[in-house]
Formats: sequence, C-alpha cells, structure tokens
Amino acid sequence: MLTNDDGFDAPGLAALREVAGGLGEVFTLAPATQQSYVGHRVSTATPLLLTTFGPNQFKLAGTPADCVRVALRGLGESFDWVFSGINHGGNLGADVYTSGTVAAAREAALLGVPAIALSQFHRRPHPDDWDSSVSLARRAIEKILLDPAPAISYWNVNLPHPIADPAQVPLTECSLDPGPLDVAFARQGDEFLYAGRYMDRSCAAGSDVSACFGGAITITRLG
Repeated sequence: MLTNDDGFDAPGLAALREVAGGLGEVFTLAPATQQSYVGHRVSTATPLLLTTFGPNQFKLAGTPADCVRVALRGLGESFDWVFSGINHGGNLGADVYTSGTVAAAREAALLGVPAIALSQFHRRPHPDDWDSSVSLARRAIEKILLDPAPAISYWNVNLPHPIADPAQVPLTECSLDPGPLDVAFARQGDEFLYAGRYMDRSCAAGSDVSACFGGAITITRLG
C-alpha cells in the first residue's frame, strides 16, 4: 500500500509508485488534499469520502493515518508493506512528531503491517530531482526488506539533496537527532508568523540530521 501527506497528485507519490511497481502489486490510497504537518491526527466524528480513480487507486478526504485505517479496517485490504511518501521535504529528528508521512507508517505498524516513511530533503535553491529520488528510495527500501523484523516495526528514511551521482550516495543507519528545530517567530502586533530556519536546527554527530545534511541516505528504525 502507498500513501502520503502531500496528496494524491503529488510528484513524490508518483515517484514512490515507480519504486514500488518493481516489488509487486501496488494499492494507493492517499489524501485528496495536502495534509502536511497534521501529525497522527485521525477522524472519528466526520464521514470520510472515498473516491475511486482506477484499479487500486483511491483518494480519501482525510489524513494520512485515516488513509491507512480505511484501507486496512474500512476496506479490509491486506498488505505485506505500507510505504508512505515520498514527502517533499525532510522528516528528520523532531519532524517525526508532526509529520503526516511518518504518522501513516506508524499507524500501519500499530495495525500490524510493517511500514516505511520516505522523505526527500530539499536544499534550496537547488531544483527537485525526482529521478534521483526514485533511485535512492529503491536502495533504501531494498536494504530494509533484507532485514527481517516484527510486523509492528516501521522505519523513517530521508534522502539527501542535491545529488550528483545517486550510485555514490552512502546509506547510513542512524538514530533520530534529539534536538529541537529552530523555533522563531516574526511578530506583527498580536500575530505571530513562524520564521524558523530548517537548516539552523541542531545537528548532533551521528544523528539522522547530521548524516542527511552531510549527503547520506538515512534509515532510522522507529519501532
């Protein structure tokens, strides 16, 4: 199963579909609209509209975690794996607590299906390179699939950026960075606009933030 938090039409989901297509039958159920930063929010008091877009392709008016719940418990589907992403932007360190991408993987693990959340760190002003993302994501997934783990396991993968040669990018298994993001606000009267800089966050040696910022594919087992 594939899902994400950038929405059904996001290029990262198309890239992930290309990767997953080489591994077996693909089932996609993703949010109808962007759901970035929703974390592990779920819907219990409102109906969730499901729209069919083709064989095994669905949009849901809900969150990433809702998508996993509806696929596994609403539709009664059965999957070997759930892949969430490829998110446009990193989900490193403390990001995992607000990320809808990671929440979808966590929800799958809670419901007994191993899962991988994948995110493409973006270093401005360099352009996106989804072809390289496909190559890097394939390497990370193949690595994880070789490591047998209980069904409740899930992993967080981040891809570096920019990439000169995908074949030369190192792959690192590492821990989450324990530090906070750069939290700053621009104030105008009684209004506060978030003004933190992603690249100004803490960067502990050996952590996922340090490794990904340094140009490596990072793999972190979260459960």
